[in-house]
Amino acid sequence: MAVALYARVSTVKQADKDLSIPDQLRQMQEWCKGQGYCIGETYIEAGASATDDRRPVFQEMITEATKTPAPFEAIIVHSLSRFFRDSLEFALYERKLKRAGVRLVSITQQTSDDPSGEMARKIFSIFDEYQSKENGKHTLRAMKENARQGFWNGSRPPFGYKTVEAEKIGNKGKRKQRLAIDPAESAQVRLIFDLYLNGKGHGPMGAKQIASYLNESGRKHRNVAWTRSRVHEVLSNVTYVGDYYFNRMENKTRRLKPESEWILLKVEPIIDAQTFKAVKSRKASRAFDQVPSRTLTSETLLTGMIKCGCCGAGMTTATGKGGQYRYYKCNTRIAKHIKQCSNPAVPMDKMDSALLDALADKLFTPERVKQILTRLQKQIKAAQSRDEQGVMALQAELAELKKASERLFEAVEKGILPLDEQLQQRSHRLQSRRQELMTEIAATKRRADMPAIRPRQVELFCRALKEKLHDRNSGFAKAYLRQIIGEIRVTGNEAVVTGNSLALAMAVAETKKFRCQAFFENSLMAGSLYGARV
Repeated sequence: MAVALYARVSTVKQADKDLSIPDQLRQMQEWCKGQGYCIGETYIEAGASATDDRRPVFQEMITEATKTPAPFEAIIVHSLSRFFRDSLEFALYERKLKRAGVRLVSITQQTSDDPSGEMARKIFSIFDEYQSKENGKHTLRAMKENARQGFWNGSRPPFGYKTVEAEKIGNKGKRKQRLAIDPAESAQVRLIFDLYLNGKGHGPMGAKQIASYLNESGRKHRNVAWTRSRVHEVLSNVTYVGDYYFNRMENKTRRLKPESEWILLKVEPIIDAQTFKAVKSRKASRAFDQVPSRTLTSETLLTGMIKCGCCGAGMTTATGKGGQYRYYKCNTRIAKHIKQCSNPAVPMDKMDSALLDALADKLFTPERVKQILTRLQKQIKAAQSRDEQGVMALQAELAELKKASERLFEAVEKGILPLDEQLQQRSHRLQSRRQELMTEIAATKRRADMPAIRPRQVELFCRALKEKLHDRNSGFAKAYLRQIIGEIRVTGNEAVVTGNSLALAMAVAETKKFRCQAFFENSLMAGSLYGARV
């Protein structure tokens, strides 16, 4: 009878260092020889759990076994746990093989083909599943304690990090591991955050643009191309501010576990908290689950910006007299009636006109804009000394790296050092750190860089903006207000407007090449607030 052998271990480390697979094969081969069976195929699964069927070699074996005619009459395993550790899946696959005329035989748990033998196999399978769950429970307990002590549990580290051996020795004589920053990958992480906030001279870039830019410049995500989703993963990963959480998800279902079960592992940060917060804010402002599509596409001027000054709820459109009149009305009043909020509805046309007139005639005057810019320049100047010291330190390190690289190349040229793999790795690390430093220097300088603005630019900006704001048909007013206004709080007959000074400054600087696009392309996500009452 022609048979196939199937041997399996759970991890790649077991396959590399353990004797389990050779021993399984030896015992199965001797057993088949004693039974007079002919071994047609041998399937070896190195590093795959038997709790599910996501095993490539296993699936290949099942595919072959269910062909017509089948190339073998039985699959031989050392024990039934090598085949499956899930009783339900075990029964389903055993039935599938039985229908194809292929038996499943364990050399250590032999059973008959009658009902009593079928019951015995089910009992074996149930015990295998129980043992697997018990082992998993104790393994997870040990891994959680390992994470609490600040050690890495052996999975692939997040992009931007690598594993290094720690001083502490484990209970099996193996050195434990910690996460450390990978110089080459961390430089790409910092570049991604910088591009998302600042771009490359044409305003902030989106995830898709960043992926294209990285691929075109020859950068890779661990030897594979960057994609939009990979960029988003980087921008959303809290590990980069120093907080890695172990035990967040179920292994099989990938569902989030309760936060009480998460284990915090502190690591060295790659991104500062302020930058990460700015990225998170920009993502939230662009996400459709946070900013409904109707907010972006609605023809209503102040949708998504106007809020009730009494209860803080958003204000939405309401109509009266069969749609003849339109209002901005507090959502609390709409949902819970007047008892919960006393703020009256505001006529939409009057509110829109009053706001645009106030912005054009009171806020966006040359005198007021100059005041805002002067205050902003003082704030930037106050921070320049700190940034200059940071740049000097980075430039000093960059100069040392340059000298180290030159000494290294000089030693190779003179034949003092051989150009071997170790030297190439050292050179690569130096170049990666150099790129990382240049990225940090550019980002620091950009934060302190405010465009020089002449009085003529301010006047042109105010004049052009007034014309555009009052043009209701162009759609410019709504698009621009979303970029420069944070929110509008309405209480009775008073509306308080808050927004972004730095966005205003960048818009004024672009007035010399005035385009509607310039305003939203050059608006930034950080800056002090200005206020105006209308």
